[in-house]
Amino acid sequence: MNTALAIRIEEALGIEEGFFMTLQVFFDIREEKKKLSREKHPDFSKFRPALFWDTKMEIIDWNKQKRSVIERVFDRGNFTEKKEILNFYGHDAVKEILNIKN
Repeated sequence: MNTALAIRIEEALGIEEGFFMTLQVFFDIREEKKKLSREKHPDFSKFRPALFWDTKMEIIDWNKQKRSVIERVFDRGNFTEKKEILNFYGHDAVKEILNIKN
């Protein structure tokens, strides 16, 4: 949405000035975060294709799906795959998700 359109709609609807541009900024931020999260991922070469047989690793949102990824890798993964997930998410995050006590 551009500024001129936002102002016209806000005036026509009697909405506070800047409302739609604020929404646009939040939308843009969310989209940029999605893009950045797709770029940040573990080393795919450390995983066997069979581990993520039902999806393409390139389209996984590694932050949003953290719980599912950690549970899957620690349920079905080998040592190398588990080590990569520990390196990617960190020991504390993995312990918390798997409910591991010290």
